[in-house]
Amino acid sequence: MDKLASHGLQSARLMMQAMEKLYDKGHTDYWLPPLVLVDRHGSVGRVRSGDSLIFCCRRGEREIQLTRAFVEKEFAEFPRERLDPLTFVPLTLYHPNFRHLPVAFPPQHVQETLGEVVSRHGLAQLRLAEKEKHPHVTYFFNGGRAEPFPGEVDRCVDSFLEDPPRALPLVVNALKKELAERETAFVLLNLATGDLMGHSTKIEPKIHCAEAVDQALQAILDLAREHNYWVAITADHGLLEDHGPPAGPPNDSHTVHAVPFTIVDPKGESPQFTPEGILGDVAPTLLTLLNLPRPSAMSGRSLLQTEGGKAAKVLLIILDGWGIGEPGHLNPIELADTPCWDAISRRPMAHLGASGQAVGLLPGFRGNSESGHMNLGAGRIVLQDDVRIQQAIDSGTFAENASFNQAIEDARHRGGVLHLLGFLSQKSSHGSINYVLELLKLACRKEFEQVYIHLITSGPHLITEGRSTLPDCASNLLQRASEEIAHIGVGTVVTVVGRGLALDRGGDYETKTRLVYEALVLGEGIEVSLT
Repeated sequence: MDKLASHGLQSARLMMQAMEKLYDKGHTDYWLPPLVLVDRHGSVGRVRSGDSLIFCCRRGEREIQLTRAFVEKEFAEFPRERLDPLTFVPLTLYHPNFRHLPVAFPPQHVQETLGEVVSRHGLAQLRLAEKEKHPHVTYFFNGGRAEPFPGEVDRCVDSFLEDPPRALPLVVNALKKELAERETAFVLLNLATGDLMGHSTKIEPKIHCAEAVDQALQAILDLAREHNYWVAITADHGLLEDHGPPAGPPNDSHTVHAVPFTIVDPKGESPQFTPEGILGDVAPTLLTLLNLPRPSAMSGRSLLQTEGGKAAKVLLIILDGWGIGEPGHLNPIELADTPCWDAISRRPMAHLGASGQAVGLLPGFRGNSESGHMNLGAGRIVLQDDVRIQQAIDSGTFAENASFNQAIEDARHRGGVLHLLGFLSQKSSHGSINYVLELLKLACRKEFEQVYIHLITSGPHLITEGRSTLPDCASNLLQRASEEIAHIGVGTVVTVVGRGLALDRGGDYETKTRLVYEALVLGEGIEVSLT
């Protein structure tokens, strides 16, 4: 093994040891504090002027804050020294404000969405969610459009990641206020609690979660009936319905399960549905209810078996992470006291595909909120970025990407180094460690040896989860990745930090984004010594 490969393997192993020590102290991958590599000269592999940085995450809303800290000239969220020149390459377009950057995989433009059709017909619409999911009912539901459509009102309430059910009464009260103030033909509402608490490795919080969501659901149905709304109920992906087999291990990840879909009219009755469909069938179904023409771009179908009545107003409730369980697994929703959901479950109901190819993901991939909301709003299967990127890897065009190659050449020309900021996961909706590995191979082929790796870890949302001991915890993933890095012969792992800090989308620049930025640039964090 040559010197570079040995150095890369050593740095990864030291990071793994440091992570294990933090696990023993009760830290989780999601909230992992920054670990920074140091040697006898100080911090190693910090981002400097003249360098190039490729942000290897493929989502959107969670990457915005950290990207802003690196690229905005007038950034004022916290003090920082602007790095200039710096070639910053986002893997995908995280926000329209970053269009001037060399985006590696520019976005698709999904048009003729449900929101666009409603707006075109001069109807008012409301989007409501807590802060953690607000981009999903706006940006993603609108097909990647950042600006609201004419007639669209967007509202959000606070999120409470340490106690997610606290947000539910806020959502209900906000809905009550909005319905009292204006006539709105279409309302989209997301209840995020099932997704936020469904990642727990303990079943009791999940049962409590289902009961809290059920109470909020009943309150929303009461409001809808009072204001003469037809109510459609579905989910964006599965999670809460599966705690794993009774003998364990507990499931804390999204699932590949179908999700429910039903409709309740103002009289408390439900139409008949086609028994199976996909999330892309929801928008055509709602347009049928509203008696609006379906655009030709919507390849989804209406799930209604009979025409039935027409709705003047429709409210779509997305129970985030609320799938249909499988026999033999513990189902927190079934174990909970959920009288409202129990009554709904006795109604006619369709089962919708919400994962894999049904929502434009790779085969077998778990559903996620981004693909879920985008398919729900588009009324068709929308090819997701993970498929586009994987196709590029499989065809060999990933390494030909002009943005990647320019980043390497810019660093070479300026005497700088290449930084890869990536996600330590195999099947996350944010990205894959494989993107980092493919870029290391590219750097190796181009004989560019100065490459530093900064990794973002995922895992349970809640600090109370305790030790991360599951087979897919970040230290185990890093162990497997380190062997591949050593085989490639280029790359040193110099930073590891949790997703809850690095990919904050709640506007917490001072205590989260700043912490990560200063780790990447200044080397501030828990020191992991090479000596």
